Amino acid sequence: MARATTRSQKPRASQSQPQPSQTQRSQKNRAHEEEEDEDDDQEDQDEDEERNMDVDDDEDGDQNGKNELDRAAYALVRLAMFTEHKRTPLRRDEISKKVLGSNTRAFPRVFASAQGILRNTLGMELVELRSRAELDRDAAGPGGTQNQDDLEEARKATGVRKKAAAAGSKTYILRSILHERLIEEAALTHDEILEEEAADALSDDDDDDESGGITAYGSIISWSSADHVGALGVLYVILALILVSGRVMGDQDLRATLKTLRIPATGTIAFAPTATHRTLSLDQYLSLLVKQGFLDHRQARKAGTRGKRARVQAADDDGQTTYEWRWGARAHSEVGEKAVGAFVAEFMVQEESLPGGEGGEEDAGAEGAAAGRAKASKRKADAASRLEKMAKGIERAAGGQLADVM
Repeated sequence: MARATTRSQKPRASQSQPQPSQTQRSQKNRAHEEEEDEDDDQEDQDEDEERNMDVDDDEDGDQNGKNELDRAAYALVRLAMFTEHKRTPLRRDEISKKVLGSNTRAFPRVFASAQGILRNTLGMELVELRSRAELDRDAAGPGGTQNQDDLEEARKATGVRKKAAAAGSKTYILRSILHERLIEEAALTHDEILEEEAADALSDDDDDDESGGITAYGSIISWSSADHVGALGVLYVILALILVSGRVMGDQDLRATLKTLRIPATGTIAFAPTATHRTLSLDQYLSLLVKQGFLDHRQARKAGTRGKRARVQAADDDGQTTYEWRWGARAHSEVGEKAVGAFVAEFMVQEESLPGGEGGEEDAGAEGAAAGRAKASKRKADAASRLEKMAKGIERAAGGQLADVM
């Protein structure tokens, strides 16, 4: 009994160590959870900072890329204006070399940005010239199957497959996009501008070399200093002669026609006093127009030849190869056949005014005035009818419908 009592009074091991209460365990768990929350918050904060740094880097990269794009676009605008001042086409490889460098893939974005600057600031745009192959294909027209058959036979003979689409020329020019009405208003004569030009001419009398030959037009467009009016007139006459000759004209025929217009082979073409050269010979001027892209000078093909024989060149009676003149790519993109056709039609059909019309109407009273208005109306209707007939005749002479600027 005593042993049992002693064993029962001995304390157990589990009873000798105090156990934590429920409150203590809860406090410990909350403290641990708070530490974990603080760690999570710190990690989230670090991640946010890293994301913000990445966003800042991306924004800096985007900004640098945009600045580089803007610089390239303005460089392309300057290059286009400099090339247009020389009146020579701008080539794609020249853009890559002087503007893009090694970043040739950026051409579409740089070109689009430069195009926006040109249109919104200067009222101009870059337009790609058409290749000779495209112009020849369009010159054949719907009914001109002869050239198309020749090309097809040539492809079969050489084994060259027909391409899905003809490649562009990859050459560009600057073209005005100003509205025609705005240009017409800018070309009108104003008394105020005439007075200012007369005053400027008096103040420049001492400098004869620079001011000599300058004509006052009294318009916003100063033709004496902005363009070479005489040379442009000869160009449009040449384009008109080629157009009404079926869009192609032999070299001898062109020179003979120009001779009748008092522009012989030994004649000269005058330029504005501000030009680097005051005059050019006819041959030099024609070569300049070919270089600028207004005219195309090529060897004439022998009539009636097809396939491989189409390469045979036409020759004159002396056995020398003959040449022919056509419109160049720049003339199609800058001038247009419709504009030249209208120029020829208006020149050929001039409205004739009746002598003493207004005075006779006033003396005849009301009946005379009514009769005068009827005659004037009939005269305008007749002039419009003649103009329409002349325009149709020009289209027939050209060999088909006239095309607008391309």
